[in-house]
Amino acid sequence: MATILQVLPALESGGVERGTLEMARAIQDAGERSLVMSGGGSMAPSLEAEGSQHFTWPVGKKSLRSLRLVRPLRNFIREQEVDLVHVRSRVPAWIVWRALQGMPRTERPALVTTFHGFYSPGRYSSIMTRGDRVIAVSTSISAYIQKHFPACPTERIRVIHRGVDPSEFPYGHKPGDDWIEGFFQTLPAHARDRALITLPGRITRWKGQLDFVKVMDSLIKRNLHVHGLVVGGTERRRQRYEAEVRQEIQERGLESHISWLGQRSDLREIMAMSFAVLSLSREPEAFGRVSLEALSLGRPVIAYDHGGVGEQMAALFGEGTIPPCRPELAADRISDWLKGSAPRPAHLRGFTLDEMQGQTLDVYRELL
Repeated sequence: MATILQVLPALESGGVERGTLEMARAIQDAGERSLVMSGGGSMAPSLEAEGSQHFTWPVGKKSLRSLRLVRPLRNFIREQEVDLVHVRSRVPAWIVWRALQGMPRTERPALVTTFHGFYSPGRYSSIMTRGDRVIAVSTSISAYIQKHFPACPTERIRVIHRGVDPSEFPYGHKPGDDWIEGFFQTLPAHARDRALITLPGRITRWKGQLDFVKVMDSLIKRNLHVHGLVVGGTERRRQRYEAEVRQEIQERGLESHISWLGQRSDLREIMAMSFAVLSLSREPEAFGRVSLEALSLGRPVIAYDHGGVGEQMAALFGEGTIPPCRPELAADRISDWLKGSAPRPAHLRGFTLDEMQGQTLDVYRELL
């Protein structure tokens, strides 16, 4: 039985955290021992309930004081007889790497790193290229590594797309009647009879909420029966941007045509009820889980053609691809679909959770 340790800053929420739990599950299903080290968070109890051991260490703090953890971590690795460490963020990666450098090669566990984003070029981010294997979550990320971190040998890089569980996001899913009734009670009365156009994503400028307002403005001016849904939470430092988006909605007279839903735990149901789900990120996303979840549900997606989302769309639903930062083309596409019939994505081919877990376990096996 191999002991595999995953290290990340915290276990609050997000794609990195969810991926850690998914791999912890796969490690145990493969008969190996799963350890996770993080600063803790709301997802830690779920992790432990599923059988992994969690160790709360402040490994995500961006401070030179974090280097004090190097020696204790080295001792921890020895005591727990860790065979492989998988790191998913830069600060933990530096701590882990320094801990491993102080060990004889014969005692040193294998190191896997995952590039979850377009990390800024430079020495600080280069730590993510020092794994014995470097996982890129999309082909776009792999190309980025090779361009900006040329010292990383290409033979170390493995492209493993993040995946969704089709049983969690089943094709053709329909929410229950009680949920539907309760949901429409929170929207303007006319929304019940209109095509719902949904933009999921946290409220931040690069996610494209202002482009979404332009899309909705164009559709309403064409007298199309649509209602927009903005779904996502706002961090305190993004409140000024939220106010800017709300002001734009007001100036365009769209208050009754766009509902602001905030952070939701029922996004699956919302997307399942949507005529179309939009991905309007103005910068390339490393992967883009939400658009893939919508495709798994069988909902049409319109997305800017760049980054990991562009890769998904090219493979699964090319009908929904438009050039980046062209919201008017999104409005044209929705208009065409409303006047004719919207195409439906095929059942998910690739990009599944099982494939992501299996391919990551294969990387572990290469090193073990």
